[in-house]
Amino acid sequence: MGFLGPNNGDDANEDGHDAGGDRKDMTELDKYWKAVRDTPQDFTGWTYLLQYVEQENDLIAAREAFDAFFKCYPYCYGYWKKYADLEKKNIFIDRCQEVFERGVAAIPLSVDLWQHYISFFRTQYPGPEYEEKTRSLHERSVQSAGLEFRSDRLWEIYIQYEIDCKKPRNAMEIYDRLISTPTQLYSHHFEKFEEFVRDNLPKDILSAEEFLVLRMEYLKNQKASAPTSDDASAEGEQNKKSADSSSTNDDAKTENDAKKEEEEASAIRDKIIELRRVKHKANEEEVSRRWNFEEGIKRPYFHVKPLERTQLKNWRDYLDFEVENGSHERVVILYERCLIACALYEDLWLRYAKYMEAFGEDGPRSVYDRACSIHLPQKPNIHLARASYEEKSGNFSKAIEALNFLEKMFPTYLPAKFRRLGLVRRTGKREDVEALFKKYIDAATSPSIASLYAIKLARYRFKVCGDIEGSKRILNTAIENDKVRFRFMFD
Repeated sequence: MGFLGPNNGDDANEDGHDAGGDRKDMTELDKYWKAVRDTPQDFTGWTYLLQYVEQENDLIAAREAFDAFFKCYPYCYGYWKKYADLEKKNIFIDRCQEVFERGVAAIPLSVDLWQHYISFFRTQYPGPEYEEKTRSLHERSVQSAGLEFRSDRLWEIYIQYEIDCKKPRNAMEIYDRLISTPTQLYSHHFEKFEEFVRDNLPKDILSAEEFLVLRMEYLKNQKASAPTSDDASAEGEQNKKSADSSSTNDDAKTENDAKKEEEEASAIRDKIIELRRVKHKANEEEVSRRWNFEEGIKRPYFHVKPLERTQLKNWRDYLDFEVENGSHERVVILYERCLIACALYEDLWLRYAKYMEAFGEDGPRSVYDRACSIHLPQKPNIHLARASYEEKSGNFSKAIEALNFLEKMFPTYLPAKFRRLGLVRRTGKREDVEALFKKYIDAATSPSIASLYAIKLARYRFKVCGDIEGSKRILNTAIENDKVRFRFMFD
């Protein structure tokens, strides 16, 4: 979780823009930097630093501060927005877009951040030549955050965009996806869908295949309910009698055709809604099963303040439910949502990594990477779990790397050293085991710690190597170096 401090202006403004003038009052800036360098986990210290660089409108200093902050706290959506706004304020549009891209990569489930990004993009690039790029951005937003229970607004603005672009068939395809997606406003979406269907011709919103199928079904039903031959003869006689008024006949025919077309369109619309209502009802059931859990989520965003116990219990119960009843995709989304609000809770990261083990190596490794390097670098258990996972996967070098990192963070943390000794012992390289024991004994901070290592080394020599005499020599040396401890043990 290392980060850079201020570069004292060594980096010229690469964009050639005067964004902050002389960088005055560097002493004050250094004070804020010192606070976060000394204690990177001091969230309040970071907020003071960011407030200061924003007030000074020193873009170089602001970039350094925001970039360093996000290495520690990437889930703070509001600060990604502040960073993007700062670039936009200083007329660095490309930089602003780059910040948004980094933000949605760091926190892809942030509905608010996606909304701000889309709004920015559509404001900056409003022309029809950017239609496909805008559509692609909308699609990315629902691909990334569309399964978030509160993602309703993302779906709505995507649908409205397609309607504004005169692409009702595209809007229909999005509605088809949304109708089967459990979200907070699922019922409202179906009502809007019904209005959309009523306001458009079926041929304009359906694929050619579906439209033809529904039309053929309608015509088949019409034919089955057509008048009998006697009725048809009577109708023909009536038409013959009225044939004299030829001038009005064409108008009546046109009106009659229009009426038939409207009846056909209305019937097909009803069928469209009827077919989708089945999906809507199934979706309603899924929403109802999750509603109480969703109601129990009072703080879905990241904060350093501890969550209430009831909140944590709700998340754990919700995860249990989704693992048992939901798809893998929904389970992953829920874990990711949970770990935004619960990013500082080690047990939930461990639980997520354990769940992902059933789906290949990349998933657990990604979970451990984020937990160990960003959110929980000061939590020993997550590093030990990561080392165990890598060893179990046969990746000894990564396991040792994880333990090395832990030893650097906590030089006196004995469980990490013992875990590393065990790991090296299981490789079967005795000379490496002996060398590591010697290193730890020589670097021991007290005779009692050195004796602890010596006892374990003697046992290794005796049990694994079968070297009884060597084991005795190690113990005798330890007794000489730590007579107080051994006298107490033997008394």
